[in-house]
Amino acid sequence: MDQNIVAKASTSAVERPDLYINRELSWIEFNRRVFEEAKDSRHPLLERVKFISIFETNLDEFMMIRLAGLKDQVASRITRRSPDGQTAQQQLKAVRQRLSPIIQEVRQYWRNELLPLLAEQHIHILDYEQLDKQQRDALREYFEQDIFPVLTPLAVDTGHPFPHISNRSLNLAVVITDATHNEFFARLKVPPVLPRLLPVPSVQSRAFVWIEQVIAANLNQLFPGFEIWESYPFRVLRDADIELQEDDASDLLEYIEQEVRERRFGAVVDLAVNPSMPPRIRSLLLDNLEITSDDLEVIDGPLGMDGLAELVKLPIPELKDPPFTPRTPSIIRERENLFKAIQKYDIVLHHPYDSFNSVVDFIRTAANDPQVLAIKQTLYRVGSNAPVVNALLQAAENGKQVAVLVELKARFDEENNIVWARELEKAGVHVVYGLVGLKTHAKVALVVRREEQGLRRYVHLGTGNYNASTAKIYEDLCLFTCRNDIGMDVTALFNSLTGYSRQSSYRKLLVAPVGLRKGILERIQREIDLHIEHGDGRIIFKMNSLTDPEIVHALYRASQAGVEIDLIIRGICCLRPGVRGVSDHIRVRSIVGRFLEHSRIYYFGNHAREELYLGSADMMQRNLNTRVEVLFPIESQTLRSELYEQVLQPVLSDTTNSHELLADGNYIRLRPEPGEDPFDCQSWFMEHPLFEVDDEELGSTTTISAIPSSA
Repeated sequence: MDQNIVAKASTSAVERPDLYINRELSWIEFNRRVFEEAKDSRHPLLERVKFISIFETNLDEFMMIRLAGLKDQVASRITRRSPDGQTAQQQLKAVRQRLSPIIQEVRQYWRNELLPLLAEQHIHILDYEQLDKQQRDALREYFEQDIFPVLTPLAVDTGHPFPHISNRSLNLAVVITDATHNEFFARLKVPPVLPRLLPVPSVQSRAFVWIEQVIAANLNQLFPGFEIWESYPFRVLRDADIELQEDDASDLLEYIEQEVRERRFGAVVDLAVNPSMPPRIRSLLLDNLEITSDDLEVIDGPLGMDGLAELVKLPIPELKDPPFTPRTPSIIRERENLFKAIQKYDIVLHHPYDSFNSVVDFIRTAANDPQVLAIKQTLYRVGSNAPVVNALLQAAENGKQVAVLVELKARFDEENNIVWARELEKAGVHVVYGLVGLKTHAKVALVVRREEQGLRRYVHLGTGNYNASTAKIYEDLCLFTCRNDIGMDVTALFNSLTGYSRQSSYRKLLVAPVGLRKGILERIQREIDLHIEHGDGRIIFKMNSLTDPEIVHALYRASQAGVEIDLIIRGICCLRPGVRGVSDHIRVRSIVGRFLEHSRIYYFGNHAREELYLGSADMMQRNLNTRVEVLFPIESQTLRSELYEQVLQPVLSDTTNSHELLADGNYIRLRPEPGEDPFDCQSWFMEHPLFEVDDEELGSTTTISAIPSSA
């Protein structure tokens, strides 16, 4: 069949709105999968509690950003429809309808399943009413010494306007009466600097009570001379999406600082209360927060359960995952000079199974190597404890030329990044804040070293952030190389980030927003063309999210041509697999487990001349259009084979952490076939080192650990 006819017919068929899963509803299904992990008895008990906390943290961010965005569109009367054909108003209604039942289900599961299981392990989360006199006396003393001095009751009357309720704050709505039975209202914020769960004196067990209940039981100390009539907890979420007008900002650093401060004053997007709160108090809050009952969530259970993360810190190892110590590959471990190893081989690391210390050591070694002249690096999320930044500071002190792009617009990490940007500037580092209108999300480090043969560029390229803390729990891949063509590309990239270069093409890298989209689309089309000719088309993408309509449509066309496609997408997936005549050849799975799947891998069969790219970019409009992203090729055939056989194939064989996406947008958990043992790819990665090779044959013949036949 003529391929132009196929392409024309396919294009018209794949652009129907019903072939596109709504992005917001897809995210809700992702968070449901996080909750499913809390229900999975194969996890130790405190790990299950951890997944409840993660669910709640995810939910807060979704409401503060995505739900807030929908509300903004409605308020602005924007009529543009989503790719699945819904208006903002329709999406907002659908999101609320989908969220409410799962929020209640989480509380029910906590109350009916996890609390009894915790009690069996002598961990009790009690209500204040369950405490005996001795326990109440102890908590009253704690209240007087540690809580009372921090509290600030705020009256609401003609002389005291309704106070500002800060974002993510837990509060008590307090109703008091005087001797003449006049009723007064006050707001009391639960101090976020104190533990959410307070330890209760108990014999042979660990017992805790929610701090808001302790405060409520001692309100008489805050309002002497009044009768405490009622108190009800409530929690507020606000729009936390920073509105950037970079063109008007003369100093981007100061501008972002101001916007972060303003974040706490964003419009209210959600008010959570308990069923016990009477209608008159709900109405008072709704009126003063300037929202409607559509923004009210009535929750039968604790508000803001992200505080359960405190329980996970309990020193009870038998109720947690066994500790895991990342390994250092022998190629790095057995060499005194990391640069000499990179001269000889391209090195791929798989975090968290391979230690992130090797990345820190790369920068630290460069900082102290007298032959190193310059270091350039991008920083997106580095966290509050940042050994990579400390190494860059040391490099500057040692007289190296250090240039760092600090992305100030990394959402919810702006404050950390501002602190580090100032520290780097004080040390004499050349600090830039990225390009106007773009976030720099690429993970790139460049070291320029003087050697006998001249200057040589050493490059680190990754799929994850330069964050030593998250690198212990995020699954990512990275490449060390000194290939000249990649080094030249990275130099050109930094010139475009720090200067006035308008680089539009690269030798090896696929860089957004200038060429990454085009490069992926061309390779998908090439796979279609090769499949029509040879019948062996193959595509495997592993990423966090897939939302871009153009990429979705291209994958549909590839499926219609017969190309076999596997998509491993942890989070949002707007593509609808398994639709007859459109996506018959596409399979989508999501992996949620002990470690957060975070690497991006793009594999093309290319008729036995396979191509494989790693990088920072998901196939989303924001990544392809409004971010600086980098996908980098794995040039070594040995490493490509290893990544295919020892990463992609085990992931595709997982029957423990995997869920399969159905055509209706729902997910089902994958189970092993009858007679087969479950296969957990994350546990397998912990036990089987990747890229461990016989040193004498490194780069030619690898020693591949055996993997299950099912993989």
